[in-house]
Amino acid sequence: MSYTNLVYHIVFRTYRSENTIVEEHEKELYAYIMGIVSHLNGKLYRIGGMPDHVHMLVGVPPAIALSEFMRRIKRASSEWLKENPYFPQFSGWGQSYAAFTYSHADIPIVKNYIINQKNHHRGVTLDSELRELMAREGVEIDEYFLKD
Repeated sequence: MSYTNLVYHIVFRTYRSENTIVEEHEKELYAYIMGIVSHLNGKLYRIGGMPDHVHMLVGVPPAIALSEFMRRIKRASSEWLKENPYFPQFSGWGQSYAAFTYSHADIPIVKNYIINQKNHHRGVTLDSELRELMAREGVEIDEYFLKD
């Protein structure tokens, strides 16, 4: 038996950062994604976002690679969104995602950050937010993936 605590703050956006997540129905999307995470044996600590992106604080099981975890979440939620009449403009997710690891002690801080997304984005664009997160975490920025 192995013991792990693989906690990630993951940010992924809509295709071309289009505002296609309808705020009045975002909780339905978040509940659907929670179901996917649960099906993959993950643990969703918090989810939230804006019309053009989603933040998740999630525990990923060690039996699945993060890239496969995200592929499954994005694929299943994209299919659901495209069939859902409450999200008529949704055309897909962007190709990339940003993922940052955190310790168990950081969970309350990151949860609070996700809870306050609506206030945070009153003065900060998604592009600025991603650049700040990546710079703080030492992640090299590839401009292509900020626009896909």
